[in-house]
Amino acid sequence: MTKIRLDLVLIENQLPFFVLESLYNRALISGSGNIPSFLVLTFDYFAYCNSCNLDSDNIIIRHFIDLLRMFHLQQPIERWSPSRKESLVHLNSASELVETGVKFKVNIKTKCLLDLKFSWVVLEIPQFRVEDGTKLLIHNLVALEQCHYPYESYITNYVTILDFHINSNKDVDALIENDVLLNCLGDTDSVTNFYNGLWKNITHLNFSSNYIHLSLDLNVFCAYFVCTLSVLCA
Repeated sequence: MTKIRLDLVLIENQLPFFVLESLYNRALISGSGNIPSFLVLTFDYFAYCNSCNLDSDNIIIRHFIDLLRMFHLQQPIERWSPSRKESLVHLNSASELVETGVKFKVNIKTKCLLDLKFSWVVLEIPQFRVEDGTKLLIHNLVALEQCHYPYESYITNYVTILDFHINSNKDVDALIENDVLLNCLGDTDSVTNFYNGLWKNITHLNFSSNYIHLSLDLNVFCAYFVCTLSVLCA
């Protein structure tokens, strides 16, 4: 991200989109031709985040960071259901999962970063890139959900899953080796420290039932592996 883009995603810098849109419309000269709307210009400016090519038609947004959240959600916002009675208590780290026989695979069937799937042995995760602007973007997306979407905190749920998976450099290396994580920061320590600080001061009012079921399946698989190993070693 450029420095200007970084400033525009800070939640403390957000202005109501309708205010910016109104100022833009007032600045236009009457009869000036086919000038794109402010929403279309905004879509173009943040196109680097619109991996699923979300169309600007019939879209209503609060502000810039709200649009970036929409870019990351898309289909999941329609199909996920909250699980108010359950919360995620434990999930093994990436290296621990590998040791129990779980195989990481890049989910190439979707462009949605949040679309995680587990089928007995294989955990499919869309490839994610960690670069200079990643920490700032994720922190502000989480802050937005804490303020405006406490019962639809899909990004926050995803961050929680990553926080469980990444506890050490060994976990980061396991994800890099399986092409799930692209490290553009250089050293592994920076990635580990980044993810270890993601879940601080986050409040969960509910948790996605999709992720609850995925986590339960992973925990059952790991328990089965440990039980089987104990029997074989007895």
